[in-house]
Amino acid sequence: MSDKDKILVMIELDDSPHAIVDRAVWVAKLMDCELELLLCDPTASALGDGFFVSNEAKEIGQKIRQAQEEMIDELAEDARKAGVTVTTDVLEERPVANGVLARALNSNPRFVMKGTQYHSITERAILVDTDWQLIRRCPYPLWLVKPGDFRQEPVIIASVDPTHEHDKLAALDQAIIDAAKSIAGPVGGDVHLFHTYQRLIGIGSEANKTFKAITLPIDEVDKRMKKEHREALDALAEKNGIDKEHTHQLPGRTRELLPTFARSKKADLVVMGGLARWGIKRMVIGSTTERVLDHLPCDVLIVRAKQ
Repeated sequence: MSDKDKILVMIELDDSPHAIVDRAVWVAKLMDCELELLLCDPTASALGDGFFVSNEAKEIGQKIRQAQEEMIDELAEDARKAGVTVTTDVLEERPVANGVLARALNSNPRFVMKGTQYHSITERAILVDTDWQLIRRCPYPLWLVKPGDFRQEPVIIASVDPTHEHDKLAALDQAIIDAAKSIAGPVGGDVHLFHTYQRLIGIGSEANKTFKAITLPIDEVDKRMKKEHREALDALAEKNGIDKEHTHQLPGRTRELLPTFARSKKADLVVMGGLARWGIKRMVIGSTTERVLDHLPCDVLIVRAKQ
């Protein structure tokens, strides 16, 4: 049994499988990991050995399984030629996210990797898409691969909230930065620290319209808020050896500014934090990660605070 960490790579036939394996090979070689390729295709699951399944349907199912095995073997061979140890399997379980999570809990991977595509409003609303389920439930770092080149010296954005708003754990920012540095450091990449804060100017203007008899010190409060956020961000940057040129604070909402900022820096990867959501919260798409996923031009790595 190997002592190396594993990367669980989820392969879907309609989601650029060769590009995803290429990215996984790059990460595996960087961090000295093995790959576990999991072809997720429930097509043949309904053509199994059930009592009411015809012989013709069973034969079709067998042919599909054979094609699946040939596809995953071809992908594995490409990775092995690059010098990476690979194991393979086919997952036919529905829903797919449940099967992937069960496999992840069994293998305890360094990362779970999969491709991601644009999600329709319907997919985001009813939460049937595998990506959303994994964002909510995967306890391991989740690397969502987007089509495009990934530079050998990547630009990585660590999106943090040093004031720990929105119920984030105090350790989450450090987990985000640690992940970004562990990828950029060995290959000479750049890590940019990114933080936004919500200004009160607009809020104050609306409040003054409603409560005209009250004078609100919005400008003073806004300046103090900006200063407090900046001090917290600078302290976090100094603690992690990140200079001022790589430390950025902008006024506004992360979901609106982060995609544009990532484009301006030609980012290869954005690292963000994820929080477990339980009960009714899991039925509502409200996290920043979920809101910006479709708009980011690069890969996204979602990490959680170490428990």
